[in-house]
Amino acid sequence: MKSLRALAGLLTGWSERNGEPRRQVAVLPVRAGPDGALQVMLITSRETRRWVVPKGWPMKGLKNYEAAAREAYEEAGLIGRVGRRALGSYFYHKRLKSRDTVLCQVQVFRLDVRKQLKTWPEQNEREGRWFSVPEAAEAVTEAGLAALIRAAGAEGAKARKAKAKVAVKIPPKAPSDQPSSNKPASGKLPSGKPPSKTPSKAP
Repeated sequence: MKSLRALAGLLTGWSERNGEPRRQVAVLPVRAGPDGALQVMLITSRETRRWVVPKGWPMKGLKNYEAAAREAYEEAGLIGRVGRRALGSYFYHKRLKSRDTVLCQVQVFRLDVRKQLKTWPEQNEREGRWFSVPEAAEAVTEAGLAALIRAAGAEGAKARKAKAKVAVKIPPKAPSDQPSSNKPASGKLPSGKPPSKTPSKAP
């Protein structure tokens, strides 16, 4: 057993001595549904078939949010705009091929999905489905991930309300019939008398 754990440590970088979790990156794929409410795409894991978000190990030469976006393409065929700042992170236990498990901390970035490709690398290995925010939060098993999903849903609802307020147009004021200036348009003074002319001096 110790030899298997040592091998797992070499493969994953995890060690029992420091007990620090392995780092992973993920995206939370979202889009606006037909009613404008936020929807979340979840995919199934390859081994346990539970509902998860696209995730994987950090990639050399890529920033964490770029690596997370790459996982979204490889695992779900999703293309869109990924946020550079993480929404947060959650923990879970990942099962290794040796059947040992390692604790992982997953940094999650928001992905506003623009489209899903017709083909992608892991298309035949996973299933994907769009959920409402409450359904997605209930479908995942990790409490930390469920909390991130609910938080994203709350932010989405807040943004919708703000957008709705901006969309309300204030009707323009009706033009006034009265001239804005005290200067009469007819050349007469407000009293009705014509303006007096200063006699010109003879040369």
